[in-house]
Amino acid sequence: MRKTPEHILCEYEKLVVEIRRHDYLYYVKNEPIISDQEYDSLMNRLLAIEGEHPELITPDSPSQRVGGAITKEFPTVRHKQVMLSLANTYMPEELYDFDRRVRSLIPGEAYRYVTELKIDGVAISLHYQSYRFKQGVTRGDGFQGDDITPNLKTIRAIPLRVNPNPLVSGDFEVRGEVYMERKDFEELNRRQEAAGERLLANPRNSTAGTLKLQDSRIVVRRHLTMYAYWLILPTDEEYRVQTQWDSLALLEEMGFRVNQNRELCPTIQDVVRFCDRLAEKRHTLPYDIDGVVVKVDMLDQQRRLGATARSPRWAVAYKFSAEQAVTRLEQVLWQVGRTGAVTPVAVLTPVFLAGTTVSRATLHNPDEIARKDLYLQDWVVIEKGGDVIPKVVQAESERRLPDAVPVEIPSLCPECSEPLERLEGEVALRCMNILCPAQIARRIEHFASRNAMDIEGLGEAIIAQLTDLKIVKDPGDLYFLTKSQISNLERMGDKSAQNILDALDKSKSNSLERVIFALGIRYVGVNTARILARYFTSIDELFSADTDELMEIEGIGEKMAESIHRYGKAPQTRELLDKLARTGVKLARETPPVPEVVVGVFAGKTVVLTGKLSHYTREDAAELIRKYGGKVSESISSKTDYVLVGEEPGSKLAKAKALSILLLSEADFIIMVESSGK
Repeated sequence: MRKTPEHILCEYEKLVVEIRRHDYLYYVKNEPIISDQEYDSLMNRLLAIEGEHPELITPDSPSQRVGGAITKEFPTVRHKQVMLSLANTYMPEELYDFDRRVRSLIPGEAYRYVTELKIDGVAISLHYQSYRFKQGVTRGDGFQGDDITPNLKTIRAIPLRVNPNPLVSGDFEVRGEVYMERKDFEELNRRQEAAGERLLANPRNSTAGTLKLQDSRIVVRRHLTMYAYWLILPTDEEYRVQTQWDSLALLEEMGFRVNQNRELCPTIQDVVRFCDRLAEKRHTLPYDIDGVVVKVDMLDQQRRLGATARSPRWAVAYKFSAEQAVTRLEQVLWQVGRTGAVTPVAVLTPVFLAGTTVSRATLHNPDEIARKDLYLQDWVVIEKGGDVIPKVVQAESERRLPDAVPVEIPSLCPECSEPLERLEGEVALRCMNILCPAQIARRIEHFASRNAMDIEGLGEAIIAQLTDLKIVKDPGDLYFLTKSQISNLERMGDKSAQNILDALDKSKSNSLERVIFALGIRYVGVNTARILARYFTSIDELFSADTDELMEIEGIGEKMAESIHRYGKAPQTRELLDKLARTGVKLARETPPVPEVVVGVFAGKTVVLTGKLSHYTREDAAELIRKYGGKVSESISSKTDYVLVGEEPGSKLAKAKALSILLLSEADFIIMVESSGK
């Protein structure tokens, strides 16, 4: 076997890691951070390297799978026929290349295309028996997906029983796209805002999140809908329908919702003209589309054309490029978060972009401003790839005014005027004043959040009103709220106020680890809160411990111990705990925790995680470590057994190497987990 050049091997390994990361962000988290075009560029480079160096291809290469991962909330179902992804094109020339490939694979045969809209939603598979809907499954990784039948039954566009047809015996599969129309998305965000909840990013992410909800009563209120685009018949029936065009008509006859924006195109030139028309028309539609799907019409030709490992040879997606606009950067606002981090947001001259008027864009941090060399009143290029707040791509420096001034990085907190600091190893500016009004609001939001006290209905907008009116000055004040105080807030009524009071009362019985996490102690995450709740029996016992005692606990380092000790001794903390105690919040556990059963590959081992993982969230990886007998720590010490190293590891990696601690790659971790699960 020939040896791969070192620089090619290095580039290839980096590509694999990056593509897996973006697969995770897109398919599992529904939080893509790059455009489809950027993703395809990465994948095309990977395929090019594998074409020249096939010795690099492994069964788990991104090229050998459809992409994605399975969520764990619903039963997993294997698809009878793989749900392949489509190859993407962005230019008319690429459509002509696709046509030449089709012509070369079926030489001498006449063929035509069907063009359909590529709706920006969530692909699903629907199974029918005797014309009745039996099961609905998400695309997942293409080979298996999640059974979300109860949620899909709430979607009225999905018939629970279809019209019988002589061409179909009654047992068949339908594939379609579930989505949310813009008006329903806007209404949903209005309800979110009124309830003080976080606004949702875009219709596609809202659809994906809704389909994962455990309560179908919430799903039905989200007004999802679906277009069917594919009919799969049993093998002995598949020749009863000859074309994709007829298949769509048959779906309509059976009672499915099929998109009317489709066309039968005799030539590739007709396909290009259709794509051009839809690119102009896309923002007049009531839903989001990100391109056009082009399919060979004859189903027999589709079968003979076949597919590669990733996509069919008989279909392609023509993707619309991310839209850009040019506008002026009027000013930069600096927003203060819970931990005091101060982040910049660009205020723009309003400009119409991708169907909405944009007036703000994210700038991330001061280093990003410096890298893009931004000046006030600059003309800037902005791009919207699906997020509510788009990004600033670059400044058009050649159009800069002679008297323009650079964006000023503040030295004082915009909320409390205290000096800002940049801590060693951090890119963010930080306000260190714990009484800063903005930090108070963010800390209360953290206290009420799902992983903390989980106070449903108490969102950002309501908390902002409570703190602005000085009704609430710390989380303890929440438990002294009256119904009239809440109902008198904007967009609130008696019923909503009572719901919040009920949620507050319910939160009083939360576990000790939730209370510890809710306090918002710096460096104390969910894992550390769990460790502390096992070691100490109460909040008082925790804050009575000195730093030396805290550092004796496996997983607690010096910086964390000092932060816990400092927080516990602060006068504001004592005042907060007194309020919580007076209102009945449990600050101690009633019985000792049940000892964990120590079994599995990580039995008796302490593991620290650093960097970003491709296949798991950090919490999912931590749960697997605990499941197989291990402990998860947030800091490295001589007692650490393993460090699981992901992409872009932090300073923990250097410390682990200095202490000669065994390092695990994500591939190592997967092998250990799989071996323990057998």
